[in-house]
Amino acid sequence: MNRPSLITPDVVQERRQVGDFRWFWTAQGASFTGDQLREFTLPLLALYTLNASATDLGVINAAQWVPFLLLALPLGVLIDRHRRRRLLILSDAARAILIVVLVGAVALGALSVPGLVVTAAVLGIFAVVHEVGYQSVIPSLVPRKHLEKANSRIQATAAAADVGGPGLGGLIVQLLGAPATLLVNACAYLTSAGALAAIRTPESKPATHANRNFLAELRAGVSLVAHDPYLKSNVGFSAIYNPFAQWVTILLVVHAVRELGLEPAQLGLVFSVGAAGALAGAALTPRLTARLTVGRIMMLCVTVECLMLAVLPLADASWGTVAVIAFLGAALALNGAGTTISSVLLITIRQLRTPDELLGRVNATMRTVTYGTIPLGALAGGFAGDWLGTRLGMFVGGILCLSTILWVALSPLSRVKALSDVSRE
Repeated sequence: MNRPSLITPDVVQERRQVGDFRWFWTAQGASFTGDQLREFTLPLLALYTLNASATDLGVINAAQWVPFLLLALPLGVLIDRHRRRRLLILSDAARAILIVVLVGAVALGALSVPGLVVTAAVLGIFAVVHEVGYQSVIPSLVPRKHLEKANSRIQATAAAADVGGPGLGGLIVQLLGAPATLLVNACAYLTSAGALAAIRTPESKPATHANRNFLAELRAGVSLVAHDPYLKSNVGFSAIYNPFAQWVTILLVVHAVRELGLEPAQLGLVFSVGAAGALAGAALTPRLTARLTVGRIMMLCVTVECLMLAVLPLADASWGTVAVIAFLGAALALNGAGTTISSVLLITIRQLRTPDELLGRVNATMRTVTYGTIPLGALAGGFAGDWLGTRLGMFVGGILCLSTILWVALSPLSRVKALSDVSRE
């Protein structure tokens, strides 16, 4: 007598989803690590190889974020029109090639500040594709009821990369120099591309229409963000916080190297200790949402994030290296915990409020505004550092960042009880 098989089509599909999400998870881990290595190493490359000023660093960092302001919206339309995983693979491969070209320029003695600015801008273009695309892929791999858990895992991986990336980058820069660190960066992007290619489930081709209108499609994503109170509050949170966080971070690197006397490995340790807080925050998110309302968590997170940036300028070289590293690391750890928890909640709210066919365009609209303000913060921070000095410049940026708390307190985000309350379904 034949027994009925316990392996139903639903079980097969669930197992495939689990396996595919693991490959996707691996890809994001490698890509996040590559991002951290690049973001940590480029300023040090400019400082040590090109003797760059604070304003130079501001311009270089701004160049990485300008593409979000100029290209995120049109790329969002294209991402919704094409298979998203293919675009992610293209983004990873292109960034790996660009990094290798940059290392070649250093080896030939042909690198200059303008050349580094141009390279950073092109890297930023492919970063737009990845940033808009990867968050649009998650709902196609995970049932909507598991989105918070999936986003927590992705954010935990990002936090782990934040922990390991700067520490690894600082160690390699200390021992072998910035170019060797960038080669590891390129390998991380290639690993991400390979993991994405290993996903087995065929990605469905987006529906096509003969009378498609590019501008109308673009406006649909912008309109949803502009008229949905939760999405509008979501975008405002990041648009206010991000530029001031970038302002302070740029000056922290210059201040730590030139005023506090930290070496690359010590600076990497500071950022790694700080990122450990982000990792803890990702792990704590499910427990917090089970015990507190989402609104209370949001208010707690934004307050901690902003206050920790404001206290960073208090560090003084007279304390000694160990005390400086401990103080900066602790402040960044609390900042990272708040940032990660709020990011998990903001991303989940965005996915719950957005139909899948609009997700690429909504993510692009969000990134245009939230990342588009970062170049302004980078440039302002660089100018403030050269004009006021790095310590006072950091203090001004930290104080201005406190305005984010007021935005969240007055927005619907502060009144959300549970994530299920904001779902359109």
